[in-house]
Amino acid sequence: MTPVHFSFTSAFILGLMGLAFHRTHLLSALLCLEGMMLSLFIALSLWTLQLEATGFSPAPMLLLAFSACEASTGLALLVATARTHGTDRLQSLNLLQC
Repeated sequence: MTPVHFSFTSAFILGLMGLAFHRTHLLSALLCLEGMMLSLFIALSLWTLQLEATGFSPAPMLLLAFSACEASTGLALLVATARTHGTDRLQSLNLLQC
């Protein structure tokens, strides 16, 4: 495994571990998701450059577009949660109260 692949794999795994183990605030979960998407975008971009295949060239841009949609939806949920519950702590959210 090359150092470049190791760095992107470790960045993705660190984001996944942060998402799994550090679930106190909704904002930290969103930041972990964005870090994972960024590492996937860079890895996919480098993969298409290494293969020199023109068929895979729209894939990183499509992933980036979905990542932007995910970020905007997450921020909208963060604002709605902060307005209704007064905090973004995940422990204060309860699906049974809705």
